[in-house]
Amino acid sequence: MNLTQDIQFQIECLVAELAEMLMAEYGWDIHRALDELYSSTTFAKLNDPECGLYYQGAVYIFQFLKSEIETGKVA
Repeated sequence: MNLTQDIQFQIECLVAELAEMLMAEYGWDIHRALDELYSSTTFAKLNDPECGLYYQGAVYIFQFLKSEIETGKVA
């Protein structure tokens, strides 16, 4: 597995965790949770290896995502 595949795997694992957290927090189904996640600025940053957000834990990233959803801005 090369670095790019490793980063992609980490991102995919985080996406699964974040989607579960969104469903628990807001009572959304998986489709709504993934739609919100994939269309977020937080996801764009998560998906940018230069940003390094993928190295953080899901709970940490979720705070940014929750703030973005509730305020319309990334914290």
